Amino acid sequence: MDFSQRLQQIAANPDALTQMGRGLEREALRITPQGQLSAKPHPAGLGSALTNKWVTTDFAEPLLEFITPVSHDVEQLLAQLSDIHRFTYTKLGDESLWPMSMPCFVGSEDEINLAQYGSSNTGRMKTLYREGLKHRYGSVMQVISGVHFNFSFPNAFWDQLFGEQSAEARQAAVSDAYFGLIRNYYRFGWLIPYLFGASPALCGSFLDKSASPLNFEQVGCGTYFLPNATALRLSDLGYTNHAQSSLKIGFNSLSEYLDGVRRAIRTPSEEFAAIGVKVDGEYRQLNANVLQIENELYAPIRAKRVTRSGEKPSEALERAGVEYIEVRSLDVNPFSPVGVTAEQIRFLDLFLTWAVLSDSAPMDESELACWRDNWNRVVLDGRNPELLLKIGCDGERLTVQQWGNRVFAELALVADAMDNAAGTSDYRDTLSKLQTWIDDPSLTLSAQLLNQIREQQGIGKTGRALAEQHTSALQTQDYLFYQEQEFEQEARESVARQQAIEAADTMSFDVFLDSYFADIR
Repeated sequence: MDFSQRLQQIAANPDALTQMGRGLEREALRITPQGQLSAKPHPAGLGSALTNKWVTTDFAEPLLEFITPVSHDVEQLLAQLSDIHRFTYTKLGDESLWPMSMPCFVGSEDEINLAQYGSSNTGRMKTLYREGLKHRYGSVMQVISGVHFNFSFPNAFWDQLFGEQSAEARQAAVSDAYFGLIRNYYRFGWLIPYLFGASPALCGSFLDKSASPLNFEQVGCGTYFLPNATALRLSDLGYTNHAQSSLKIGFNSLSEYLDGVRRAIRTPSEEFAAIGVKVDGEYRQLNANVLQIENELYAPIRAKRVTRSGEKPSEALERAGVEYIEVRSLDVNPFSPVGVTAEQIRFLDLFLTWAVLSDSAPMDESELACWRDNWNRVVLDGRNPELLLKIGCDGERLTVQQWGNRVFAELALVADAMDNAAGTSDYRDTLSKLQTWIDDPSLTLSAQLLNQIREQQGIGKTGRALAEQHTSALQTQDYLFYQEQEFEQEARESVARQQAIEAADTMSFDVFLDSYFADIR
């Protein structure tokens, strides 16, 4: 079967195209009224960052992370995310949230306080992992923010696609299908930073200009940009692990992927060994391998499964196969109070459904490198109308517009099927609007943001102005899904859960680490 035949088969059951599982994780830095990075600890009113199910921290104390549950409705998902933001603002005092992916002004690495999770072994390990990231890559790189989109197809989708199967055969077929999606994401996912990239500029405090070969231009006092850039967050200026470039982690099957990840967490690094693991009685990192833990693997998309207590991500995948995928290449949308919009989610629905239903041949390391080169071209120069992208390593060259229009022609078929299933025109409307962005790069998020940065003479003024708008919008709106009491209760109970974890710890930290890493030491 080809793509259109698979789509027709899926569309026979409306539930297959209306019951996708979606979750959002949005990161955002707390800033002072002056636009500086907050030096305050995690707000006490938000409860425990270790155990609160809605609000936690990422790398640093001021880097908040908002987490929604899984939802099957786009508007409900955004209502939940909005409510989490709304409650958070009641606990921020005079602080607000920086509205962009690239950080605000950072005077020095020492101004960035690592996230703290209490005295339990689990909490200490989370902070030590971040200590390792600080020593390996520097703290400034780690406070880049993004939006992660978790997505799964419903059982009805797989029933339509595969028919009746044994549990074992279904698990293998679903995992294979998700890895086919992942390969197509590497092939065509550059459309996401083209459309939604929102980091064409950055603060001079972030950029070591002498080390960058890129020809940056300057606006205002200390803001640097590339005229046609879309998502500098995804470039080599963002968080990447150069030691990972030598790893051969493939995406042709679950077993190939797991072999690569396990090899990475067992491969010693001379560079990281030079940092030291435990120096003068103090830990500097979890270990000296290329990856301290699996989460350190940089990837624009990940295969995932919900883990059981004490289970590593790779163990969960091996136990029961791929359950969902995590899209990690979305910049924070600076024009949305919650960092993402319904249009973006609906486009991802369309794109991921198209990617899983389209043919997806195996991909070797050299082909993967060619597709990654396309991504790099788009993030650095994607709005250049003369930019040419490769089809594979040896194929023809097409402009972003030519290739984008080819993909959009098939996305339109998915949009028709999804709208017919739901009885709406939401997906057709989304695609029609974004089609104009393909044809006119000045309509993309990166172009809109760069225009404002130029008008306001810098990223600082632009960020503060947008932060004020979002603060006002969030503080004045009503709760849409949750009640404020639910957030207050979760904050209290999260503190109690952390205290219970700490009270139950009987193992020394050294023994705990030895036990956790027993399989790689």
